[in-house]
Amino acid sequence: MTAAFIAPQEALGIRFDAIAAAEREIAAACARRAALVDEARRFSEATAASRAVPGGRWSAAMVAQREFVSELAVTLRFPQRTAENLIAESRALADELPATRAALQSGEISYRHAQVLIGQAWTVPPAGKAAFEAALLRTAGHLTASKLKYKARVLRERLHPETILARHTVSVLDRTVMIEAEADGMASLWLYDSAERVQAAYLRVTVAALSLQGADETRTLSQLRADVLTDLLLDGVTPAGVGAGIRATVNVTVPVLTLMGRSEEPGHLEGYGPIDPDTARRLAGGAAGFTRLLTHPETGVVLSVGRNRYKVPKPLRRWLRLRDETCRFPGCNKPAAHSDLDHSLDWQFDGISAHDNLAHLCPLCRYRHNLHYSDVRIMPMLRVGPLWLLASEWMLSA
Repeated sequence: MTAAFIAPQEALGIRFDAIAAAEREIAAACARRAALVDEARRFSEATAASRAVPGGRWSAAMVAQREFVSELAVTLRFPQRTAENLIAESRALADELPATRAALQSGEISYRHAQVLIGQAWTVPPAGKAAFEAALLRTAGHLTASKLKYKARVLRERLHPETILARHTVSVLDRTVMIEAEADGMASLWLYDSAERVQAAYLRVTVAALSLQGADETRTLSQLRADVLTDLLLDGVTPAGVGAGIRATVNVTVPVLTLMGRSEEPGHLEGYGPIDPDTARRLAGGAAGFTRLLTHPETGVVLSVGRNRYKVPKPLRRWLRLRDETCRFPGCNKPAAHSDLDHSLDWQFDGISAHDNLAHLCPLCRYRHNLHYSDVRIMPMLRVGPLWLLASEWMLSA
């Protein structure tokens, strides 16, 4: 590379380093705010008796709590509910998740990341909370908050004291469809149902929308999805007849012992995460349009694929699709099914066609990757797999 090219890149890199430093300062300030909020909460509780109202209908503790929430909300110009959430989050960081607090203080993670960890840790048994926290913090600094939330949700299912089947049985009774009025003559339609049904419906709409794309089509994919869905709901098919006979293909990964009925380990629905074992067994039992894969009950290794070649074989492509689930570029959640496999280290630079050098990238992010293939900020993030497959990646290359 010429000096004329390198100099601007280095100057831009200095500016990005300054942005990163500012972000770490913001994270440290959030950690300091959490510590101060929790300190104030403890002081308020300790001095509650002094603010008791003789003959009042509320206890001294209740009065102190309401006063504290109101004062904090006014001080920070927050709604009452937001202030209550901040108090609960600050308490969790102080008492239950010290490693998360330390990572926030050092700027390794943002407050949004900390909120994800707190939100998923609420129902983890106390005995398993430290291990849960440590497992997620190992890669939290390289993930977006949404990616971290997905990984946290998968791990939480393994540590939750109540089985996923019991929780799903109760939750499925709440399935519903809702409409919400929006501005400018628009409205939203919301469907709440079992993950495998919603996922299959969404993928069917996506497949139909993709089939309509072409040189003369001016609508975006999002617009096509919306048009296809409303056409299917109103008329059964689109005006062009698209939709008839289209079925979505959903990958469900099922542990061997779960499939045999000897374990209640959750299955894994591609693009969603853990599903209850009964649903996993039903889908793997022969439902049309579902790809059946068996995994090792302990490591999660996909048993039906696993070898490296110059040309990526179809089984390995399927394994990589299950591993990645989405485009691996930071912040992108485009499905891997609609992305391309690309080398993290280009073949022309001695990169190899192996699982640990291959990642799914959507067309736009593939272009971005080609621009930044040497960026030390980007490369590690393309190589971080979903938590449930981290243990299996080394076995594939053994």
